[in-house]
Parts: sequence; structure tokens; C-alpha cells
Amino acid sequence: MEKHFNVSGDCQPDLHYMVDLSERLRQIKAMVDAGQYFTINRARQYGKTTTLQALARYLKEDYMVVSLDFQMISASKFKDEHTFSIAFSRLFIKAAETADAGFTQILLPLKKDVNENREELELMELFEHLSELCKHSSKPVILMIDEVDSAANNQVFLDFLALLRGYYIKRQAVPTFWSVILAGVYDVKNLKRKLRSDKEHKMNSPWNIAVDFKGDMRFSQEEIEGMLKDYEEDHDTGMDTRKMAERIYDHTAGYPFLVSKICKIIDEEIAGSEDFPDEKAAWTYEGFLEADRILLGEKNVLFESMVNKLYDFPELKDMVYSILFTGKEIPYFALNQTIELAELFGFIKNDNGAAVIANRVFEMVFYKLFLKSPENKISVQ
Repeated sequence: MEKHFNVSGDCQPDLHYMVDLSERLRQIKAMVDAGQYFTINRARQYGKTTTLQALARYLKEDYMVVSLDFQMISASKFKDEHTFSIAFSRLFIKAAETADAGFTQILLPLKKDVNENREELELMELFEHLSELCKHSSKPVILMIDEVDSAANNQVFLDFLALLRGYYIKRQAVPTFWSVILAGVYDVKNLKRKLRSDKEHKMNSPWNIAVDFKGDMRFSQEEIEGMLKDYEEDHDTGMDTRKMAERIYDHTAGYPFLVSKICKIIDEEIAGSEDFPDEKAAWTYEGFLEADRILLGEKNVLFESMVNKLYDFPELKDMVYSILFTGKEIPYFALNQTIELAELFGFIKNDNGAAVIANRVFEMVFYKLFLKSPENKISVQ
């Protein structure tokens, strides 16, 4: 099957052109080997799901990896702890059996409880089952949850996190998961930003357990070049892979979605067009500029998400506008809540102590938004 560039869902090596994730996976495995509880929180379309899926394959020889996606649990299942416990159990059972058929036997008590006590299964009982499963597993059990912030705005989710934290803290005395990996846009410690609630009881202990994940998930210029070399082996376009990787990195700063999107546009939209009749003509500097023009003119999930975040957080909108139009340097200070939020969403980066827009593509998107839509203009004091 012919491979292609992918910008939706997780990437698979046999289907898609990808950067080499080996070093990234080695770094994360070191944290798993140390038994750490951590979050992989990055902006939308940043390759989190692809990384988790690759990590599950990478760890399977040494660990029993149960990989869940909270988007598979509908919001209605978070209405109370009984409903959530049943939904979580079913998702966990399916994922565990998929990961290792040998796990089926030790899942029987949980299956029995799910089938017989559908209206009564409590979170505490669920965790007692999970503890027993970890106790009897032939390998240390790793829990990975993707899109962990997709249903965060409710008390059941916070109660689940609190129990997960409690069992992890007591792991020397009570069998539990060897390592916990949570992935989403929001870090467990700043999920309270998403909650935006006045209820103080939602802001306590679940937030102070996860360690920082400092791995760089951007694509380096060398990683982009490696992906282009794989493409070149299949298509023989004659492109200068080093120069093309340099151009792509210069405009995207390695933002995974933007890198793959530009490559996809060149491969699928530009090659074979009137001005670029074949792949050889498309994978040139002129072809790259045309791809950049097409990208900036389209409506896609990343750009829509960026605009929505500006409306959701007016202070973020003010800061982006100020960076672009006032000429005033904004110091990068990690404890500033607006700076933290902007970095969380991938809008800015730290450039020698100054907060600057993260890449050229984002700069152009924000410029167009403010200049072409009068209602978006802001009066900055």
C-alpha cells in the first residue's frame, strides 16, 4: 500500500511518512522505567496520540500497557461515579484484552462485577479491582489515558484523579499501576484552567502529583529531512531534502501538524497542477511557497481551534495582539498565567527571555485574523 502524509488521527509507520520517534520513545521509557506519574500536555495537533500509540508498542515487551482514550467515554457517562465506573471498566477490559490475551483470566472478577452490579459499582470498588489486576499481572502494568481533559469539567473526573493519585502514592504498600501517563492539551496541574469554576474543592489534591514532562515533541530539521528522504526513496523527485527540510522548519518551527500539512499539500494538491505538472516540479522552492499560500488560505481544525481559544480567553487575545502590533517586548515569565496559557496552546515560545509567536505560520494566521476582521481588533493600553 502506498504511503502518504497524514494530518488526522495517529500515524502508522506502514501507512504514513513519519519522523523517526526512536529517541523520543527512549526518553519517555526512562521515565516509565523510573515508575513516574506524568502528563504529556501539548497543543492540539501536536502528535500526542501518535506518540502514545508508538510508546505502547515500544513498551510491550517489558510492560503490560493498557492504553485508553477518554473520548471513547461519552460525557453522559460522567454523571455519577456508578455510571463512570462501569464505562471505565468496559473500556479498560477491552484495552487490556487487546494488549495481551493472557490478561483475560485476571479480568474475570472485574467482568463479573460489571455484569452483576451495574448500578452499584463505586469508584473505590473499581480501584480495588484495578489493584488486584496489577497484583496478579505477570508484568508491571502501565496506564495510559489519551484526551484525559476531554471530560474534565465534572466532579466524577476529579474524584477519579484523586483516587488514582492516592493509589499511586501508596504503591509501595498497595499494588497499583507501575507508571501513569496522561495526555491532553491541559496538564493535570493546570486542568483547573479548563474548569473555570468557583468551587474550591475542585482545585485541590489531584493537581500536585504529576511530574513535568520536558521532552521536545516538535520535529527538528533533521527529523523532517529524514521523513523527506523516506518519501524521496519512493518517489525520486530529485528534491534537495536538506534545503526543503530547512524551509519547512523555518516556517513551522517543527509544529507537527504544520510540517505534515505542508508536505501533504505539496504531494497531493500541488504536484500535477497546471503550474507544477509533476512531483519534480512540486518539490521545489516555488512549490513550497505555493503550499504555504494554500495553507494560510484554508480553514482547518488547528486554525479554528486557535481562533476559538482567543475568544475563550480575552487576556490571551490581548497579549497576541500586543506582540504583533505594539512593538513592545513582552518578557517571558513562566509564572505569568497568560504566558503559561499561550505556551500551553502552542501560540508562543521563549526567545531569549521574550515571549514571541511560536512560528511564522501562526504569525500570519494571527495577522490575517486581526487585520481582516475589524471586530477582532483590540485597543491595547
